[in-house]
Amino acid sequence: MLEKGWNPRLPYDTLKKDLVDIHPTASSFELMLDKARHHANRCMQVYFKYAKERWDKIHKPPDFKIGDLVLVSTLNFNNIKGLKKLKDSFAGPYMIKALHGPNAVQLELTGELMKKT
Repeated sequence: MLEKGWNPRLPYDTLKKDLVDIHPTASSFELMLDKARHHANRCMQVYFKYAKERWDKIHKPPDFKIGDLVLVSTLNFNNIKGLKKLKDSFAGPYMIKALHGPNAVQLELTGELMKKT
């Protein structure tokens, strides 16, 4: 419509004339909220840095090698017969057959743990 040389009046244009400017307390409230948001963001960044440093200081990556003997947690095994609370929490030791990434290994299971049910 602007290319034809006229600009139509929209209903919103008439409403704009009747609006009062933003109240000063509203603008100061917005400023206060903005400062609080920036402060919270800075606090979160400081905490994230602290948590990462703390984790990195105590966490050591596992150094598994093929042929190492390891214990296996039986917490999620459902193929062990008998009452769960009477069974051992860990089984093994079992030999590592292959490495699949830094935390995943393939074991050479024997006996009751080798069953696939």
